[in-house]
Amino acid sequence: MRGRRLPHLATRPTWRCQSCGVAWPCSAAKLSLLGEYREKRAALVDYLMALRDEAAEQCHGTTAADLDDRFVAWARSR
Repeated sequence: MRGRRLPHLATRPTWRCQSCGVAWPCSAAKLSLLGEYREKRAALVDYLMALRDEAAEQCHGTTAADLDDRFVAWARSR
């Protein structure tokens, strides 16, 4: 019998997906977040900016600007 899969959430302080192990947010996390915040894109961007800032604090030598593409840019309205 297979175990339950973990949700695609970030692990701290590595900021990798606890389910698939890739840099978070992984593709599955992005899809989930887009669905959850479907009608609230600005709130999603605010949430991701807060996580980006937290990650920058935990990853020494990394700035929020360094992490912007990974954490926030994909979620901004086009």
